[in-house]
Amino acid sequence: MSNIYWQSFITFFKIGMFTLGGGYAMIPIIEAEVVDKHKWVSKEEFLDLIAIAQSCPGVFAINISIFIGYKLRKVKGAIAASIGTALPSFLIILMIAIFFSKFKDNPVVAAIFRGIRPAVVALIAVPTFNLARSAKLNWANCCIPIASALLIWMLGVSPIYIILAAGIGGFVYGTIIKPTE
Repeated sequence: MSNIYWQSFITFFKIGMFTLGGGYAMIPIIEAEVVDKHKWVSKEEFLDLIAIAQSCPGVFAINISIFIGYKLRKVKGAIAASIGTALPSFLIILMIAIFFSKFKDNPVVAAIFRGIRPAVVALIAVPTFNLARSAKLNWANCCIPIASALLIWMLGVSPIYIILAAGIGGFVYGTIIKPTE
């Protein structure tokens, strides 16, 4: 068996190379690698890791790579996986910073970026619907994300308050309400 540190670094490096659209767009790629291919975590554990990674401060992809790396080999595993995730973006941004000023007014480059935008929206939308299906959401509990989005969008409620309220609600439901049902 190959070195798990190197294997997790390379796996997350490949994942990090396709960061278009941010961490949420990477969910299907991460799932394919860590759940389906390597079987480092189960589908249920992966859904839990997504929920935890979303509620922690920081970059989603880095958070999830840290959790999976830590599960594999504690702190050293977390370091290997997170560096693997961050390094491609760092290198790409470094190259863009070096060369972008020469190409920023180029109409071809501008057209490429206009073409990438809709694809990024799709990369974010597809995993959102897949996660909703995997989490066995129904119409009754769909009101929570809809209400949350409306509170943030229309009333300007801070997402931090939404996360705290959802966490407290989940705790109350899981420890008090559900056991008595």
